[in-house]
Amino acid sequence: MKKFLGVLLSIMLVMGLLVGCGSSTNDSSSASNDAGSSDTSGSAKARTLDEIKEDGKIKIGVFSDKNPFGYVDSNGDVQGYDVEFAKRIGKDLLGSEDEVEFVYVEAASRVEYLKSGKVDIILANFTVTDERKEAVDFALPYMKVALGIVSPDNELITDVDQLKDKKLIVVKGTTAETYFSETYPDLTLVKYDEYQEAYDALLDGRGDAFATDNTEALAWSNQNEGFTTGIESIGNIDTIAPAVQKGNTELLNWINDEIKSLADEEFFLNDYKKTLEPVYGDAVNPEDIVVEGGEVN
Repeated sequence: MKKFLGVLLSIMLVMGLLVGCGSSTNDSSSASNDAGSSDTSGSAKARTLDEIKEDGKIKIGVFSDKNPFGYVDSNGDVQGYDVEFAKRIGKDLLGSEDEVEFVYVEAASRVEYLKSGKVDIILANFTVTDERKEAVDFALPYMKVALGIVSPDNELITDVDQLKDKKLIVVKGTTAETYFSETYPDLTLVKYDEYQEAYDALLDGRGDAFATDNTEALAWSNQNEGFTTGIESIGNIDTIAPAVQKGNTELLNWINDEIKSLADEEFFLNDYKKTLEPVYGDAVNPEDIVVEGGEVN
């Protein structure tokens, strides 16, 4: 009897394991089916222009911590140079700037947010590069930019050679990370996901200098006593442009037409005067930054 019960228990155990394995397989298959037509990369088809209009909302990805381009102010409102353009898109496309749904992104997540359909447009100080062109479609530019390096006045960095045996802070997924990784591979880079983390690290002395867009470096050093942008321009002169999901031609064409039409009223110059001039003062010539009508001079 004991032998019989032992065999019976063994059989029941094996059957239980088989049922368990079967349930696991079925659950996995169900999850795969629930994904619908989405592929393994997590991509999703972008909304068409008509779908955006029918919804009555447009989702635009912006920074929340990159003052004065995209940031949340003390009242909890999103502000900045990029944000003003986003509001104008909402007004001209949907009739009101209130129809813009702002989605906060980090530098490294901008491409993913477009590919996954989380946003319709990225307006987060997105520098145009050949590598990024393979992943997203860029509209016409609305801004020029290079890289700059900000550091404490008491140990001011005015030449890259001074960074030997020092720590250079960069934000992941930015042109600064790419440029210094490729051009100066021997430098020690300290990388952070968010801009605020990078600035906190600079303030705390966890790095000796911070490399970012020169437009931003100049703005931040002007607002923070004891710091100076000792290298105001390094690397290529690049452009910043809106981006949409690869192949979303209809929305891309609408944005290009919008940028061209805004040139008549000098929209981006006025945007500069409202959001950037109070920060830069006379230290920056707006012609070195502003691009009207998508035409770089």
